[in-house]
Amino acid sequence: MTIPAPAAPPAVRIASARGRWILLTTVLGSSMALLDSTVVNVALPRIGEDLGADLAVLQWTVNAYLLTLAGLILVGGALSDRFGRRRIFVLGVVWFAVGSLLCGIAPNAAVLVASRALQGVGGALLTPGSLALIQGSIHPDDRGRAIGLWSGLGGVGAAVGPFLGGWLVDGPGWRWVFLLNVPLAAVCVPVALRHVPESRDPQAHGSFDVAGALLAASSLSLVTYALIEARSGSPLIIAAAVLGVVLAAVFVRVERRRADPMVPPDIFASRQFTAVNLVTLCVYAAFSGFFFLVVLQLQVVAGYSALAAGAALLPTTGLMLLLSARSGELAERIGPRIPLTVGPLLCAAGMLLMLRVGPQASYVQDVLPALLVMGMGMVALVAPLTAAVLASVDPGRAGLASGVNNAAARAAGLLAVAALPLLAGMGPESYRSATEFDAAFGRAMPWCAGILVLGSVLAWATVRNPSPAACHPQCHMHCGVGAPPLEPPASV
Repeated sequence: MTIPAPAAPPAVRIASARGRWILLTTVLGSSMALLDSTVVNVALPRIGEDLGADLAVLQWTVNAYLLTLAGLILVGGALSDRFGRRRIFVLGVVWFAVGSLLCGIAPNAAVLVASRALQGVGGALLTPGSLALIQGSIHPDDRGRAIGLWSGLGGVGAAVGPFLGGWLVDGPGWRWVFLLNVPLAAVCVPVALRHVPESRDPQAHGSFDVAGALLAASSLSLVTYALIEARSGSPLIIAAAVLGVVLAAVFVRVERRRADPMVPPDIFASRQFTAVNLVTLCVYAAFSGFFFLVVLQLQVVAGYSALAAGAALLPTTGLMLLLSARSGELAERIGPRIPLTVGPLLCAAGMLLMLRVGPQASYVQDVLPALLVMGMGMVALVAPLTAAVLASVDPGRAGLASGVNNAAARAAGLLAVAALPLLAGMGPESYRSATEFDAAFGRAMPWCAGILVLGSVLAWATVRNPSPAACHPQCHMHCGVGAPPLEPPASV
């Protein structure tokens, strides 16, 4: 049975009461996912201590969420367009809150990891819907301002996150990092149901690519499992890795043959789109590995409290909030190639400077310089990367391009968190020993820096500045379009 498309809701001005309610709803919804991902890393040492968990459990605490989010985020966007953006957004918020509640009361590590996977499903439903509500309800003349306000308020949430997470971990306990989402959802859902008009894409048709979603999630799951458990060297681990690679190849084959694939292969016919996504894989793999390990380094080795470790990362967020808009304007004038080349190199330098952070490290002399250099690299990189992705496809495919790029970033983070401890030679109990973890951190940072240098080389060799003559009317960066941006690294 086909659900008839509702009449298009009247375009809402952002200055109206309803416009402000819509903005509040989207900010609340996205803040749940943003705050959660910002503060969970800060809580990892305490989670491991309270649950008696080894390093693999801490990896799965991060990766179970990223796995379902990366595997299902494109499906979430398609569901929103088909069945109603408000409906799927509300479902995602409720689902995320239930997963958060289960995380908060988890009696053991297995329940926590399973609940994190449930959270990821909710995140895959609400994340695309957050901006889709603005796109589907706000007057076209106000959408740019609405998205700017959404991004700015979300940035404030990111800035508050480390303070809040550290205070919760050191105060009432790490479980409140998750339980905090429940009251946010209790406010968000009734506001959405009462004040946000329903909308959907009347052009959405065809069947859902369930097979593609299952193959992608299964492949990522098996490869992640093999990387995290590789230390055992058992035949089962090898079989999981091989099967994961085989399923990835089957996924590509299925997507090529389907009439309505989850990831249309022809979108990669754009060499620019392919190039920028390769850069995305390198950049977000390095970012995710770095932010997973640095909060452990600050707490386990440098002796910081959870609050101090979270607050220590604020310079990167502050620089992003203050300078990202100007970075976008600069990239608009000079094109994406130089920012995407220089940004990763600065981030790599910042990560190498973190090698100075050891026992009793001085924040001003050791930690702050590294984070300032890295923050400037992120300023140079993140906004131009988003614009370059969207500029590389036709305007009508901007939403798909943004979704594919977000999924690529999440998948890169997932694999990095799984692989980096293995590459750095971290044992299951290494995070309990300051000496052992410090040595492993020293081996991990060059890996992260090397991946960023690879991204920089790829950007210089493959990314091109589009000709202004080829621009379309919605251009923001030679031929960039106004569409949902790639979020900055979740841990920032």
